[in-house]
This record gives sequence, structure tokens and C-alpha cells, in this order.
Amino acid sequence: FREGSFMKVKIKPSTCSGSITIPPSKSMAHRAIICASLTNGHSVISNVDYSQDILATIQGMRKLGALIKQDGHTLHIDGICDFQHIKDTHIHCKESGSTLRFFIPIFSLCNQPITFSGEGRLMQRPQKVYEEIFQKQGLPFLQNNDEICISSSLKPDNFVLKGDISSQFISGLLFTLPLLKEDSTIQILPPFESRSYVQLTLQMLEAFGIHAYFKEENLIYIPGNQTYKPCNYTVEGDFSQFAFFAVLASIQNDLYIKGVNPSSRQGDKQILTILKDFGIQVEEKKEGYLVRKGIPKGSYIDLGNCPDLGPILCVLGMYAQKETHIAHAKRLRMKESDRILAMEEELHKFHVDIRSGEDDIYIKGNQTYVCEKELYGHNDHRIVMALCIAGLCANKEIIIDGAQAINKSYPSFFEDIISIQGKVEYI
Repeated sequence: FREGSFMKVKIKPSTCSGSITIPPSKSMAHRAIICASLTNGHSVISNVDYSQDILATIQGMRKLGALIKQDGHTLHIDGICDFQHIKDTHIHCKESGSTLRFFIPIFSLCNQPITFSGEGRLMQRPQKVYEEIFQKQGLPFLQNNDEICISSSLKPDNFVLKGDISSQFISGLLFTLPLLKEDSTIQILPPFESRSYVQLTLQMLEAFGIHAYFKEENLIYIPGNQTYKPCNYTVEGDFSQFAFFAVLASIQNDLYIKGVNPSSRQGDKQILTILKDFGIQVEEKKEGYLVRKGIPKGSYIDLGNCPDLGPILCVLGMYAQKETHIAHAKRLRMKESDRILAMEEELHKFHVDIRSGEDDIYIKGNQTYVCEKELYGHNDHRIVMALCIAGLCANKEIIIDGAQAINKSYPSFFEDIISIQGKVEYI
């Protein structure tokens, strides 16, 4: 879709088949681009997909002073020498929560006034963790509905963060603290959710020559006075995008889903375990996984370590026998949309028996659905993609308004659906 265009799509019930190659991980691409930009040298990042979120991170690191050249799906990055050559102090993060939360501590090292802005709900998403950290250190941190302003560098410290907040705050600190002169620690108060995302950050830091590690189960030690080293890195496939096709296959027809790494540490790899808990057969193959059609049986799902799977797991639950209980889901309410409310509103149009509490979702499934009303994507890429899968498996065509939201993370999503015989019409 064209940038900024508002589009509808018509999804017709379709029996999909064949194979699909999953796009590269957005989480890993963000981290690799940031690390490469913080080196005083040349790095090559391969297998990059240019979603809006990734473009926001690229544009931001360019403003910090990194030279980034795009060559197809490869980035050539010459990192910054220091933090004194920032080219623009207004950093627009589009609608990318990862970009904003990763950037705030990093750009503080410029030690001058920096303004962050965004689109959609980004500036309404909570940043209180950083606000409290900056205020504790006596540093300005101002936020309103339009922007966030900082002006001074973070200092080494023994940071204490709650474990049930977004891991993006922890990762933002992890990118920054190794560059300070003295050592720091991050104590994470249990329950520690999304630990896997922190592990991904530590893994990426290690690839670029930065050492930080868990000294205790919930205590990360970050030596100071370190230097990022250049690295050539290939971004692996994205298990959060894998999940949409895996759920489609489990409900409807076998699919060979390629391009993901079986040894990946991505938290969304939990989709493999979830499908098996639902009685779905998943076979590891040379290039990915063969997911076989089955009769999904409702189960308990702990979403604490894989919140991005929430919308598509609601679709799995709607087509499953018996009841599905999705627990530890409250962070879905603070994404691009309130994803719990959005999925309830849209699945009710299919007459799905779905209800929720603050932190839980309950779905009683069925095998056949007809949706008579137009669906709305809530300006949220994962809602649009989940509704598309629901429509492919339904008994009557659906229309989704606001389908351009897929540009945020997976611009070629509908083309990929068409490539496996899914019937999609652009309106």
C-alpha cells in the first residue's frame, strides 16, 4: 500500500496451500541497526525488511550521525565516532514503540536538548519508567500528547525496574549503559515477563563486542567504558509473523513455513509449543516447519513472554474446540491499539463467544463463522493480519477497513497470502 493511503481489502474464504518464506525479524533488525550505528566502523546487516518501524530506526540513527546505505535487503552502516555530531535534534519515531524506547537513553548521551515525536497512539503509550529514572538522577524529562523532551545524559547507576513492564525499557538501558564510564546494574523485580526479548538484546550486544550478563537470575551486570565493534550480521526470520501462517495451517490446510531458525531465542517461538498444546502437528524441516491441519483443542496460554502473539491466538481460540484461556495479556491493552478490546469488538462481528478481564481473555470456539459487518483494523498491523486469517477460514467473505496498517511491520503480507492461494482483493 502507498504510504499514508487508507485501504480496504476483501478477504474471501480460501484453501491455502504450498510454502511461504517468513520475513526477517523486526525485533532483531532494530537491535542490529542500532548496534551497528553505535560502532566506529563499517558493518553489513543482511536480510532487512523495510517496514515503517524499521525505517523509523534507520532514520533516527542517521540523525545521530550514522551513514546508512540501503542496497536491496542489505544495509551498509558506518557508525558514529561520538555523540557530538547529531544532525537533527528532532527524532520522529513514527508509530514504533521499540524505536522510541530504545532511543531515549541512547540519545541522552548527546547531552543536549532532544525532542521525540510519533504517530498514532505512540505518545500516549506509557513512558513512566524512563520518567522516573531521569527524575531520580535529577535530569529533565518532559512528556505531553505530542512529544517527549530530554536534555541531559543518563549516569551509571543501580537501576531497579519492575519485571511486568515492557522489556523495551530494559533493552534501551542495555544499549546505553556499556558506553558510560562506570559500571551499572539492572535489578528486575519479579514477575519478569518478556525475559526472551532481553536475552535477544544481550545476544545482539555480544555479536557487536559488548558484554553484559545476568549475574543473578534477575540482576544484569553491565560493565562500563566499552566500545561497540563492527559486525556483519544476517537477520533471522520472524516467529511473530510465522505465527499467522502457522495458525492458518492448523485450522485449514498444511503449509510449509520457511525462513525461521529452529535454534532462535525469540520469545514468539513459543507458538510452536502452543500449537502442540492445541493438538496440532508441527514438523521441523531443513528450512523451517511443516504445520499440519488439525482440529485445534482449546488450551491455557501464558502470554507473559510472547505478547505479540495475542491477536492471532484469539483467532486460534475462535476455531478451537472447547475453551481457550489466554492469561497475562494486560500489556496488549497498551499497544498500537487496545488489542484485547479490538479483538473482542471485531470477533463479536463473527459472533465469537469471547470475553475478557483486565489480564485474561476467554474464548469458546466453533468451526464455522459468518461475518455480516465490515471489520476495522484499529490502526494496528497485528489486528489487521489476525482478521485476515480469521476471514480466510470463515464461511463468507469479509471486508477489513484500515488494512494499510500492515505497512508498520509486514508490507508484503497480502501479497504473501495471495502467493499461497489466498483470495485478497484491494478495494
